Amino acid sequence: MIIKDNEFVDIATPTGPMRTHLFRPVAEGRYPGVLLFSEIFQITGPIRRTAALLAGHGFVVAAPEIYHEYEPAGVALAYDQSGVERGNALKITKELPAYDTDARAALDYLKVHPACTGRLGVMGICIGGHLCVRAAMNGGVLAGVSFYATDIHKRGLGRGMRDDTLDRLREIKGEMLMIWGRQDPHVPAQGRAIIYNAMADAGLHFTWHEFNGQHAFMRDEGHRYDPELAVKCQGLALELFRRKLGEGDLPAKAEGGAAEVKH
Repeated sequence: MIIKDNEFVDIATPTGPMRTHLFRPVAEGRYPGVLLFSEIFQITGPIRRTAALLAGHGFVVAAPEIYHEYEPAGVALAYDQSGVERGNALKITKELPAYDTDARAALDYLKVHPACTGRLGVMGICIGGHLCVRAAMNGGVLAGVSFYATDIHKRGLGRGMRDDTLDRLREIKGEMLMIWGRQDPHVPAQGRAIIYNAMADAGLHFTWHEFNGQHAFMRDEGHRYDPELAVKCQGLALELFRRKLGEGDLPAKAEGGAAEVKH
């Protein structure tokens, strides 16, 4: 599908306006919505391309700037040491409840967007994978795709680094797809086991995949990128979203049974 990828909106949140980038098909009609959470670097080129891929497969995608309280609207951090240090510092500067109110505000906006059917999924990468899991605790989220979510196993999100994600997993009602890299030092085997066991104990409907990949193997910049794994994982995500969220509006049927073509 041809898409629009140059739209944005500043969504009101309790902690200030949140710049949110929108990606959607050009074709008229309504499409399922996906809330996409970025890495600690905010809306970089790789995140924009991920959003564009989803939109090109028939979804309305909203990608918020997760550090909107601390960075000017439109800022993306660089994939360098200073960007890593800034992103990691903000991760534990921001108050935990603010991450949740951000997610709720973005979901509410997406649900009533005129190009959206109102059926919603969430997806995230790195810290975004963690935010995806928390966003899936909201009512109305039908599916979630989390890529190598950081800090869940050590409760390290937000100021004070005492997040309650593991304790709230039972609030998730949609189906989850959890994807990990075995060579990811940020989420070692012991950490993955903690998360898996907690999700199983909570009775969640989830699928779990571990690949021989490093942290950030989905990011199409840098030496850790694994394009073969990325394509495979993109397919898994699209399969889940199509199955749980459905497709966009179909043409109305004429009386004879053929699709009615509107000019």
